[in-house]
Amino acid sequence: MLKNVAVVLLDGVHPFELGVVCEVFGLDRSDEGLPVYDFAVASAEGPTLSTHAGFSLAVEHGLERLESADLIAVPAGATYAAREYPEELLDALRRAVDRGARVLSVCSGVFVLAAAGLLDGRRCAVHWHHAELLARRYPKIVVEPDVLYVDADPVITSAGTAAGIDACLHIVRKEQGPEVANAIARRMVVPPHRDGGQAQYIERPLPRSQCDTVGEVLVWMAEHLDQEVTVEQLAARAHMSPRTFARRFQQETGTTPYRWILRQRVLLAQQLLEGTDETMDAIAWRTGFGTAPALRHQFVRALGITPNAYRRTFRGPEAQSLATTG
Repeated sequence: MLKNVAVVLLDGVHPFELGVVCEVFGLDRSDEGLPVYDFAVASAEGPTLSTHAGFSLAVEHGLERLESADLIAVPAGATYAAREYPEELLDALRRAVDRGARVLSVCSGVFVLAAAGLLDGRRCAVHWHHAELLARRYPKIVVEPDVLYVDADPVITSAGTAAGIDACLHIVRKEQGPEVANAIARRMVVPPHRDGGQAQYIERPLPRSQCDTVGEVLVWMAEHLDQEVTVEQLAARAHMSPRTFARRFQQETGTTPYRWILRQRVLLAQQLLEGTDETMDAIAWRTGFGTAPALRHQFVRALGITPNAYRRTFRGPEAQSLATTG
């Protein structure tokens, strides 16, 4: 049973990510019949730490506080992705896992867990902005760039900022049940579980092609996403045989013509859902999916969330009144 929670800080900690863990585990909600955790904040680098927001924190506990914790959380911090970490901290985290404790990272705190070797051979989440760097620096880790959090018990990792809330509530739900997690979420005025994953938030603008031989075709494809085209038609436009065109396309874009078009259609759908009041049928027609059910199928497959839910996320309550189908 989860009873003892410690948050360990390094210089440059981000206050919001620290606040997420404090809000879920550090408040006394016993008047509502909710569990009270033995909660403390510990420092890995002395009694006074700076934050990236321009103020300092006075921290009472040192690394010794981690020895009794059931859960140790490592929030994000400035330059965490590029700095070295105290060996005493890494040793303490390894000892905690060895004795059966859980460790949790929020956003770039994952780099601390990676440096301790706790993610080797495990799946993990990280803010999409850091995913490539984490995978390159620690090739033994399986980085999941599209999800909000990953539970690779006893190591739980979460993506950027608010995804830490999702991971913390997941731990509560796992340990104390959905009623407790839902009650805490209600007090925080957040959903107890969010639809979709991090994929819906990743910026993937239409690429500026550096291609030598298929660049002009890519521009044409991006301007005619509402049309059905074949490889043969695209190859003719590029003055190549279909086989040569397919090979060159793969070499210069890293994907197939079908997958490239599909991705650009989803991107266009995202832009229309965020910036227009068009119906799902109209968006499906403009993006080349044809029908609202086909749009929904491919959108969910790519982003893990329905078009309607995506629109509500990025447009707010007024999206409820938009005329939609499917």
